[in-house]
Amino acid sequence: MSNPGPQSPIASPATRAFAGRKGVDIDALAAEIGRESIAREDVERKLSGDSPAPAPTGTHTRYWDVDHAEYGPVSEEPLSRFAQVAAGNMAAAQALIPAVTHHDRADMTAVETFRKSMKTEAAERGIRLTALCFHVKALARALTAFPRFNASLSPDTKTLILKHYVHIGIAVDTPHGLTVPVIRNADRKGLWHIAREIAELAANAQARKIRPDDMGGASMTISNLGGIGGIGFTPIVNPPELAILGITRTETVPVWNGEAFEPTEMVPLDLSYDHRVINGADAARFLAHYARLLADPRRMLV
Repeated sequence: MSNPGPQSPIASPATRAFAGRKGVDIDALAAEIGRESIAREDVERKLSGDSPAPAPTGTHTRYWDVDHAEYGPVSEEPLSRFAQVAAGNMAAAQALIPAVTHHDRADMTAVETFRKSMKTEAAERGIRLTALCFHVKALARALTAFPRFNASLSPDTKTLILKHYVHIGIAVDTPHGLTVPVIRNADRKGLWHIAREIAELAANAQARKIRPDDMGGASMTISNLGGIGGIGFTPIVNPPELAILGITRTETVPVWNGEAFEPTEMVPLDLSYDHRVINGADAARFLAHYARLLADPRRMLV
């Protein structure tokens, strides 16, 4: 697919592919609503007959237009078109979705023990069996057990679309912006297959070789900051998904076993969800189930 010309509206490859399949002219849509960037949600609103959200206006934006050079030296760094698309999508999600974040932890001791036991085989296969592979597998199982999380809300908010597939998005931090390639049918794939696919998608994202077919349609996204650090954060729901799972660094902490404290490898989990569909009790049950899968990997490997 050729890149859009300099006067074309900003839209991700996945959004352009979706619009093309649905017969929506991206250029005409941008002109209709007076926007320089178009998201998938704009195309869906057009298809449903709703008026797409117009470009944000109002007196509040006047106060953001500041000549910062009045206060000291500055320099400018233009945002890439890719980054502009991502910024527009996140701003819309934050403005339109009443999101709540539920925090929990999971015992990773058994997962780490299993990973170490498979180190030789992983080397022979030429695959890194990372903790993220287990998170993908556990999330696929949890989405199967809690179908309401594996759904999307229609643009008019009147219908819940339940998905009979499990696709997991993996947020990848790249020099040119955040990319979310998708592992298709993760519930039907083994750990080795998932590990290889994660490595391939991440490498392609870094090299800007991700195809439109590799993006979009996720049941839920994982945002993994474990390799960097942190004890928790509040990820933004990636619409039209209903939830997103944030993961930070696993730490060895004292956990009471009923008789004494013992060192335990625990990973912080942060589940942001759309409160229009998911309530707090369901979110707590979902994350508790997810944590149980990680605490005993046999539950997700059988």
